[in-house]
Amino acid sequence: MTTTALNVQDTLNTAVEAVDNKKANNIVALDMRKVSLMADYFVIADAASTRQVQAIATEVKDKIQEAGGSVRFMEGFQAGEWVLMDLGDVIIHIFSTEGRDFYNLERLWNDAPYVNLDNLLTEN
Repeated sequence: MTTTALNVQDTLNTAVEAVDNKKANNIVALDMRKVSLMADYFVIADAASTRQVQAIATEVKDKIQEAGGSVRFMEGFQAGEWVLMDLGDVIIHIFSTEGRDFYNLERLWNDAPYVNLDNLLTEN
């Protein structure tokens, strides 16, 4: 399904590290392979301000492109409340804190197991 030079795992790792680089809150990845045909993974995070949401999205875009991948689609950047990024088999959701609480994707996709990100995230 992915048409980028990155494999799925490299795309996931690069995206998670980029989100973490910009100090996103509550970063999680859901393994969607057995629950949805949309993507293999969802990465979900939130930020305290619209500027930070936009900075995180920009960092993901830059790091994915530097690694040889591409962003197929990005929506919501201007508003900065919920940015959706399609990286092929990895979908990134970057929310404002309030937006994440409202949409609660983890509850919506509660059948999807969490991916262990311990080796990718910096300790705060």
